[in-house]
Amino acid sequence: MNSERENNNKAIVKTLYKALACTCGDTNKKVTGIIVDDLEWWFHGPQNCHYMMKLLTGEPSNINNSFKFEPRSVDAIDDRVIVEGWEGAKAYWVHVWTFKDGVITQFREYFNTWLTVTELRPMGWLRSTTLWQSHPRDLAKRSLPGLMLAI
Repeated sequence: MNSERENNNKAIVKTLYKALACTCGDTNKKVTGIIVDDLEWWFHGPQNCHYMMKLLTGEPSNINNSFKFEPRSVDAIDDRVIVEGWEGAKAYWVHVWTFKDGVITQFREYFNTWLTVTELRPMGWLRSTTLWQSHPRDLAKRSLPGLMLAI
């Protein structure tokens, strides 16, 4: 059951990226039924890199037209879908989409930041389990800040 839900969530996110890549049409119509109206959003990275929020809100921007999100990997962990991408050596991003009842309720964007997702464990456990971590092939020698997301 969990695998089926994870696969469904991944399919929804892949569909979302395809819809947002198309510059035609109203963004609100593209995301209706996929994302809740009061999406909880969190961002870590340079302040001039709010590309996805600009896409989701339909904010006009010349930068928006030049930056395209092309997912390189899509993974699911329970109710979260983690999408990773990079554009050459200058831009690396990770998106974490959280689902509830088949719709996206939370979005976390990490721009030019390494991310490690770990399982939150009770005190007294010897070590936490790494569930996912950044693996950008083009940026392996680049120094970026790192964050840990505990779920």
